[in-house]
Amino acid sequence: MSAKAADYHKRLSDFMVENVFPAEASYHAYREDKGPKDHTVPPVVEELKAKAKAAGLWNLFLPSESGLTNLEYAPLAELSGWSMEIAPEVLNCAAPDTGNMETLHLFANEAQSKQWLKPLLAGQIRSAFAMTEPAVASSDARNIETTMLRDGGDYVINGRKWWITGAADPRCKLLIVMGRTNPDAASHQQQSMILVPADTPGVDIQRSLPVFGWQDQHGHCEIVFDNVRVPVENLLHEEGSGFAIAQARLGPGRIHHCMRALGAAERALALMVDRVQKRVAFGKPLAEQGVVREQIAKSRNEIDQARLLCEKAAWTIDQSGNKAAHVLVSQIKSVAPQIACDVIDRAIQVHGGAGVSDDFPLARLYAWHRAMRLFDGPDEVHIRTIARAELGREKSAFATAVTQ
Repeated sequence: MSAKAADYHKRLSDFMVENVFPAEASYHAYREDKGPKDHTVPPVVEELKAKAKAAGLWNLFLPSESGLTNLEYAPLAELSGWSMEIAPEVLNCAAPDTGNMETLHLFANEAQSKQWLKPLLAGQIRSAFAMTEPAVASSDARNIETTMLRDGGDYVINGRKWWITGAADPRCKLLIVMGRTNPDAASHQQQSMILVPADTPGVDIQRSLPVFGWQDQHGHCEIVFDNVRVPVENLLHEEGSGFAIAQARLGPGRIHHCMRALGAAERALALMVDRVQKRVAFGKPLAEQGVVREQIAKSRNEIDQARLLCEKAAWTIDQSGNKAAHVLVSQIKSVAPQIACDVIDRAIQVHGGAGVSDDFPLARLYAWHRAMRLFDGPDEVHIRTIARAELGREKSAFATAVTQ
């Protein structure tokens, strides 16, 4: 790490130990008391946000705000993944706000930035990104059917979206909506993005979908847009740029997700190591069973390998931009969530029945990271990208020599 990154890493590590981990019990007690359908934020989150801001641990994800490169931020994102429901948000580094803030930073005009980016950076509001739809295979964004048609000085939006993370949170004030403004244009130029205030008439949040039975605090919502009118000034960037904006938005964000996944995997491995040293079966601690040791060693290998691949992707973005790193980003997105699932699954196994209960965080961690193999592009789409790049690669002198 650079000296700057090492300093942040030390301060954030201390903050996690002194503030975040002790707050988990209060967070979960509040949510249990309120019930799964309540999406208000536990008070401890706002308390920790103030502490994090005062400690200078705020907006670390955005280079223009923190001065950190993607490579310097990556291990900090990993630390936050140890407490995924609390830490990212209290640092103002939680998805989908991070991706939305990056999008606004890159593409919003001055008025849009003042209205939306400024309060998001201050942690005063939250936001959501509305792209996925239930009626089409949204892994191919060209399928999106929501229409955003010009009518005088307005755009009129009609369509149905789902898995819109964050929209159930009462602090969510902005939806960045992707839809078709010109169905007759080339396939990658039909879509645009429009900024829609969450309280606009016609925005109907119908439900929040559970993930493997869990209702997240911020919610993952199904939303109907019924003749929603917003002024043309709410168009983000320009008509037809929606697909390009989506790709720019997802580059660094996927690295953040993957590094947080490795933080969750590290927590699962720590729980696994602790458990096998304390539990005895067949006359000796589980830690002395050869099959258990193999699972621990395999987990360590996989986490460290994935971390290096994530850091390579972050470094490449820093050096050459999102486009140069797109295959590496697909590699980490298809690797890190799978490894997290594998490590968490092994930890569940050595915990026995306790592993699938709510007495440990493992079941919750598994549910989220299994879902991660779908969002921000399913594994299959990223594997397709990797294979296409490999098949299209010009043969090296060595490859030519051995394939004559």
